[in-house]
Amino acid sequence: MDFKKKIMTFNVGIIGFGSVGKKRARNLGKGNLLAIYDKNKSHIEKKYLKFFKPIDEIFNDFRINLVIIATTHNHLTDLTVKAIIAGKHVLVEKPGGINSKEILKIKRYSLKYKKFVKIGFNHRYHPSIIKAQTICKKGTIGKILYIRGNYGHGGRLGYEKEWRFNKKISGGGELIDQGVHLIDLSSLFLGSFYKIQHNLKNYFWNSKVEDNCFLILENKKKQVAFLQASCTEWKNKFNFEIYGQYGKIEISGLGRSYGNEKIILYKMKKKMGIPNMKDWNFKEKKDNSWKKEISDFYNLILNKNFTSVQKSLIENVENMKILDKIYSKNSL
Repeated sequence: MDFKKKIMTFNVGIIGFGSVGKKRARNLGKGNLLAIYDKNKSHIEKKYLKFFKPIDEIFNDFRINLVIIATTHNHLTDLTVKAIIAGKHVLVEKPGGINSKEILKIKRYSLKYKKFVKIGFNHRYHPSIIKAQTICKKGTIGKILYIRGNYGHGGRLGYEKEWRFNKKISGGGELIDQGVHLIDLSSLFLGSFYKIQHNLKNYFWNSKVEDNCFLILENKKKQVAFLQASCTEWKNKFNFEIYGQYGKIEISGLGRSYGNEKIILYKMKKKMGIPNMKDWNFKEKKDNSWKKEISDFYNLILNKNFTSVQKSLIENVENMKILDKIYSKNSL
């Protein structure tokens, strides 16, 4: 007798409906939105109000099998664990918690309850990053020597009064905000780091956390990532360069206020001099990285690829240990 393969339907609940929660709601792909919770109901636009439910109902609704958590950093881990215990798979926004112990806790519960958990680092799913991975895997620029990355914005009036500048809520400043994206992307290309140099500064915003972080990370192969994240970058900027033996890859822009996303490959000539250049421009009107990321998560669940999920969580723990070391040694 032939049996049709049962296709899982992803019924989604979202906890936290600020700017990121809204982006997730608009980019669920084949997921069905069933519920939304935010402690401030006014954050929920009129068209989404029909989905509003108390948080406990989201955990207790047997129809919901995947929860997206997009709250402030101090609540990410506890809510993730509650969702796991309630039998849900979870996509929790970066950084997943405020230290490596919290990420380890998520990993432990994920393993115990056999629930898939992904920490949302959507930048990995930008077309320029995906293209750069392809170029590197082909060996076009040879062995990677080092990476240089710069990511920043200029804040807004009253920015220093927002939750991101409250260490009890955020866990830190620019390092844990935009800096974790740079660390995550660097580890994507270079693996884990063991040597860390850093300098955290508060140059402009009247706060007890850093508005600029400067990092030099080195792996056991002596490859280095030189990174800066800043909220005194008065014109929004994203630049990520990968230097190899035979050329370099330059990525710039993330779309919208960060400028058009593009990638330039500089390929060294045999006689050196001015390199050959090839560029790709990604003029997508919509940032599809959010949809690509959750689609990847759906596929991991459908293919029962639990090993990959656990491996990713281990990488997240190692990256968060970098922040632990820096924040333990630094005081502004």
